[in-house]
Amino acid sequence: MPGVVVVGSQWGDEGKGKITDYLSSKADVVVRYQGGNNAGHTIEFNNQKYALRLVPSGIFSGNPVVLGNGMVINPKALLEEIKYLNDANINTSKILISDRAHVILPYHLEIDALQEKYRGDKNIGTTKKGIGPTYVDKYARIGIRMGEFVNEELFKERLAEVLPLKKREYPELDFSVEGIFEEYKEYAKIIKPMVCDTALVLDEAFENKKNILFEGAQGTMLDIDYGTYPYVTSSHPGANGVCEGAGVGPVMIDEAIGIVKAYTTRVGSGAFPTEIEGEIANTIREVGREYGTVTKRPRRIGWFDAVVVNQSRRMSGLTGISLMLLDVLTGVEELSICTAYTLDGKVIHALPSTISELDRVQPVLETMPGWSEDITTVTSFAELPENCKKYLHRIEELIKCPIVMFSVGPDRTQTIVLKEVF
Repeated sequence: MPGVVVVGSQWGDEGKGKITDYLSSKADVVVRYQGGNNAGHTIEFNNQKYALRLVPSGIFSGNPVVLGNGMVINPKALLEEIKYLNDANINTSKILISDRAHVILPYHLEIDALQEKYRGDKNIGTTKKGIGPTYVDKYARIGIRMGEFVNEELFKERLAEVLPLKKREYPELDFSVEGIFEEYKEYAKIIKPMVCDTALVLDEAFENKKNILFEGAQGTMLDIDYGTYPYVTSSHPGANGVCEGAGVGPVMIDEAIGIVKAYTTRVGSGAFPTEIEGEIANTIREVGREYGTVTKRPRRIGWFDAVVVNQSRRMSGLTGISLMLLDVLTGVEELSICTAYTLDGKVIHALPSTISELDRVQPVLETMPGWSEDITTVTSFAELPENCKKYLHRIEELIKCPIVMFSVGPDRTQTIVLKEVF
């Protein structure tokens, strides 16, 4: 009864959707356990591209998919996504939503925008989707959960309790209980049949020896505790978030697969030690289509950072990695890999905890020759150019973790599996 976790192991946008989609064909249930519609997964197959924000990538398998209790869910955005999938003839009848997941309401989005405005030049660069403010309410114990949201009487009662508190804190808010209730009670009616105790569903699935796939959103460098704080998300994207966010115990997790790009990208503000600019960065951005799935913002580009991936390996207990977008590096004459940092003249192998230190670190770079051969049609490791093989072997050495899959293009068929995890 294996439980497998797929986690982004850099700053997000690593290609988790594609690997989750691939592994979901072998899974009986696919679970998303944190985050909200600030995360985007792009999946491409049969010459079709799909962009998901809330629904787990396993939706294309036809098996049940779970939105876990660790998520924060915008009902309006969820229903828009379900319509988008239905319009594409994708079956959404097996979506299950935890009754303990927290609900994003209109005032959360407004508060998110206000907070970014107040920060001025120190803004975090959030997607302004209300994610952080909803998690704040969760931990302040004034959040509204799905179980309450789909109960019309309880929803109005809780809204009448919470909204005055938020308006006292943010006088700029121009919402009424009646206005929100009248709109959102209609969304609740549609969502209600999907809401249940999903932890119980997963427990029963494990008892029946089903394969469970857990899908993280964003990347572990955005972890609220271990990421580049405060330029992070408000949850735990790594495998460390599964137990809390899905309601399962750690002994249920057999494999944790870290998804990493063959280089590094980041969206938004914050430290990025291996960042590069100029012609090479622009080429990688255009070839790799490095623009945000949700925001369309151009992603910042950097060399592969072994310090970052090692931090992800430690916090998620990675058992293997899937190396993505390897083909994007074809034609780059000389590649660099970050093997360590220096901080005030001292060599370090982990991310410092403070912004001031993060801003001062310098990457220790090791250069390797690139390759020019087209690799988009290879079907095995043996077919890769020698310089490409050396690049992969060096990454494995530095991160102390085997590569179990690698990708040479966006389509499902362009994924080479070296070890099956289910």
